[in-house]
Amino acid sequence: MAWRSRLSYIGRRHLSIIFSNPSPSNWTKVVSDAEKIVGYPTSFMSLRCLLSDELSNVAMHVRKLVGTKHPLLNTARGFVFDSRNNIQMRGLVVLLMSKAAGPSPSTSDPIHDSMISGIYPSQRNLAEITELIHTAFLVHRGIVNLKEWSNSDGPLKDMQFGNKMAVLSGDFLLANACTGLAQLNDTKVVELISSAIGDVVQGIYHESSSSAEEGSLTLASWEDQTFLSHGALLAKSCQAAMKLARHGTEAQNLAFQYGKHLTLGHKLNSDLQPFVKSESEPAVFSLDSAPVVFHRQIVGPERWRHQLKQAQNMARQIDYTKLRGLIKMERGVSQALDLCSYHGNKALEAMKCFPPSDARSALENMACAVTKF
Repeated sequence: MAWRSRLSYIGRRHLSIIFSNPSPSNWTKVVSDAEKIVGYPTSFMSLRCLLSDELSNVAMHVRKLVGTKHPLLNTARGFVFDSRNNIQMRGLVVLLMSKAAGPSPSTSDPIHDSMISGIYPSQRNLAEITELIHTAFLVHRGIVNLKEWSNSDGPLKDMQFGNKMAVLSGDFLLANACTGLAQLNDTKVVELISSAIGDVVQGIYHESSSSAEEGSLTLASWEDQTFLSHGALLAKSCQAAMKLARHGTEAQNLAFQYGKHLTLGHKLNSDLQPFVKSESEPAVFSLDSAPVVFHRQIVGPERWRHQLKQAQNMARQIDYTKLRGLIKMERGVSQALDLCSYHGNKALEAMKCFPPSDARSALENMACAVTKF
């Protein structure tokens, strides 16, 4: 397939790139400016659901986890404020895409009269649904594997209770999202978003079942897995927003492509951060992050296993700072940067057919921001 040959091409090409300190503040400013265009901060997107009586009762129980090490607490804090990662980005992109495309020129349907600030109420509901689905999966990802828990990590009963709360609150958010989805009364949109939920589940399953140390993840499977886990929901939500405005297949496909490439570029940017920061800063990264996957392909499985042993200390724990140095000696980091630029440019290409507007400019700025380091 074409994208497989394109990945092979990137693997052979070496770009000379000047590294600079990462600046998450640049991304935060782009998102903040974009929020002003759609009318309100998307951090309040799912406020109605989060303030419901049912979830308030769940929140009261979650407070019992204060003082424990359960990751559900950090996830909850991120819903309130997370300037580094902007976890509410998906709903914002859906709203911007809706505003950039505007009403379909091929119909004179009276639904145009219901637009507020260039966005249909159904599109705003869709943006909220997208955020609820993403938030539900974030909460579910916070479930701790109790088989790997030891007494030194804290009381087991705290982790068991936290897991129950993560399952309960995640399921509640997902149920609310599905109810809202049905109320859109569009079978094609229901089909799209339902398939996106299935994609996320499949992607998370593959993430948890692959062995990073063995290096079983190839470049092609990394891109497939990343799209399922991180890109499918946004891409299909952008496509669904076009469907709700009764745009044709071309506009729907362009919106899908933008969401897909923006998410892949954003994930690559996140994976690259530990490798572009100062050498004096501590390094923590996934062994299945893009620069590592590129590096493993370059050095081969035997040399990769040897480098992992080199980076292990006496307790057989990995010294990530040392491993980062070994990885940066090869071209994996520059190839990951190349792929990040590719996806950013593809996202920009997808916006060229939409009419010039503040919303389109905001989407272009977001595409540019994911390639900045």
